[in-house]
Amino acid sequence: MTHARILGTGHYLPDRILTNLEMEGFVDTTDDWIRQRTGIHQRHIAAENEAVSDMSAVAARRAMENAGIDANEIDYIICATLTPDMCMPSTACFLQKHLGIHRAAAVDINAACSGFTYAMEMANALIGSGLYKTILIVGAEKMSNLLEWDKRDTAVLFGDGAGAVVVRGETGERGVLSTFSTADGSACDLLYVPYGGSRYPITPKNALEIDPGIIMNGRELYKRAVVAFGEAIAEALKRADVAPEEVTIFIPHQANVRIIASATSRLGMRDDIIYLNMDKVGNTSAASIPIALDQAFQEGRIQSGDIVLLAAFGAGLTWSSTVIRW
Repeated sequence: MTHARILGTGHYLPDRILTNLEMEGFVDTTDDWIRQRTGIHQRHIAAENEAVSDMSAVAARRAMENAGIDANEIDYIICATLTPDMCMPSTACFLQKHLGIHRAAAVDINAACSGFTYAMEMANALIGSGLYKTILIVGAEKMSNLLEWDKRDTAVLFGDGAGAVVVRGETGERGVLSTFSTADGSACDLLYVPYGGSRYPITPKNALEIDPGIIMNGRELYKRAVVAFGEAIAEALKRADVAPEEVTIFIPHQANVRIIASATSRLGMRDDIIYLNMDKVGNTSAASIPIALDQAFQEGRIQSGDIVLLAAFGAGLTWSSTVIRW
């Protein structure tokens, strides 16, 4: 059976770094409060004129260079984002233009923070179908556009950035071993951005009156996330016939260190296999896992033959996971 194998990884983080100590100057919070509740110390903030496709292009070029492939070899582009350049066309099409890729399919998906692992499942299925061979997957966000800096519960959490992988169809033992994705739309009101869509459009009349940012029920989201995260991990491992102790490295969505610790302890996973970078980048939503994946690879934490576990949860609620033999 043909499945997707990761050939190359890449990521991009904006130059500007916003620390917790700086945030004390304009948000009702402290460095200690943020660190204790989230594990975040700083985050990267994109420039005003820096769009998601701009960040995606840098990450994608690095992934393609790492994979040793030419732009013309890409035949499908999937961009996971909840902060697209525009409503239309897709950010994937803008990315295609940036990269000079011709005649490839291009599409955006929005599964919030689970977007990258959803995209991995889609790419693996597309490759397994035999219709496509080489797919570029990007997770990228400009979350700072959605933040209201006087709201402590959300302002301290998010950052900007992009991560990318190039996958190619291969047979053999290396590549995606299993995927799992699901959602529970009954909990869509736990984390959402109400304005800007067809239900609550932003108009000249309401632009100065609305609350345009992220609305989050943090307490309930935490409870649901621990359970969903654990299910995502357990189900992907079951489908791959891999025991928790066989996992070489676990790269979770970088949202909250307490959620990750709670979910993994239930499954008996060792702390030393968990890769965390949220202290330096915060929660970058769909960009979270591919950024961490590239950083882990560049640091030598992933070697040929390793079992790599990816898992995420996000607004929707969505949760998803992937098991890979590197």
